[in-house]
Amino acid sequence: MKPTPVFPACVGLLLVAAILPGCATEDPGVVYVMTVNGPIAPEQMGTTLPHEHVLVDFAGAELVSPDRYDRSEVFETVLPYLQQVRALGLETLIEATPAYLGRDPLLLKQLADASGLHLLANTGYYGARESQHLPGHAFDEPADSLAERWIREWTDGIDGTGIKPGFIKIGVNAGPLSDMDRKLIVAASRTHLRTGLTIAAHTGPAPGAMDQLAVLEAEGVDPSAWIWVHAQAEEDSTIHARAASAGAWISFDGLAPDNVERYVALVGFMKAEGLLNRVLVSHDAGWYHVGEAGGGAFRPYDTMFTDFLPALEEAGFTDEQVRQLTVVNPADAFAVRVRARSP
Repeated sequence: MKPTPVFPACVGLLLVAAILPGCATEDPGVVYVMTVNGPIAPEQMGTTLPHEHVLVDFAGAELVSPDRYDRSEVFETVLPYLQQVRALGLETLIEATPAYLGRDPLLLKQLADASGLHLLANTGYYGARESQHLPGHAFDEPADSLAERWIREWTDGIDGTGIKPGFIKIGVNAGPLSDMDRKLIVAASRTHLRTGLTIAAHTGPAPGAMDQLAVLEAEGVDPSAWIWVHAQAEEDSTIHARAASAGAWISFDGLAPDNVERYVALVGFMKAEGLLNRVLVSHDAGWYHVGEAGGGAFRPYDTMFTDFLPALEEAGFTDEQVRQLTVVNPADAFAVRVRARSP
């Protein structure tokens, strides 16, 4: 499944005007990617890291606030890492920090402008880590109400900034879905059906992933609108293949210098199964850690370029296959379009 190599008229208008609410829903042919600086054609994304972080605050939903850090200090800390990876060939970075965990769209826009990278923000809530990063209303409101909140961020912008989310980020706990986890995936499904935004779901091992696929089916959402985040936590690669065969995106996103060999094997298995076109690879790296002096230890975003891509070449991956992983797949995964199942 490759990104549509066109930039429809509706999207051309969006480059010079605000998003027309419902544009993606009313015309399924409209395909674009929403960055913090507005929409771009999928083919403009170039080489992409699909799951990284700039800033994270683990203080808990009731405490998280931009008042807990100096945005200018974060900017000065993070910018060199973005410039480093930009020089290595990166063109787009997907920032996966959700609301109530340190999401800061204004910071992302500043960093995008200074680094020359396309950056994407998100909407949605993170229920992993035993729901400590969920706001109080998430426990009381039904899925439809949560979806309406997220849809408003799409139509109106995030927190009054005018910056629109480029995808939906949710998080569920390990194991079978709890009632709260299920509510989040239902809300994300309904948000997707109204906006066309892809759902990236912090998941991990297979039970929660299989449960989510069942919810997506019940909600009428095609699996191609869903990313199994942290799929490397599942040791059974045949389950990766099963989910990918259904159309889901399989995200191996903990790449680091000490696990390059395993990641080559994970991707190699999917290639052998004819499913390379459903795979995403990233580091889950960064980040400025609010509450630690100077933001703590920052893990760079460079292993993809310095170690992993050379290892793929040594393992016999062709230039076309590398481009599939790093350019084609992310553009396809994050394109804003409607993927509802046909009745």
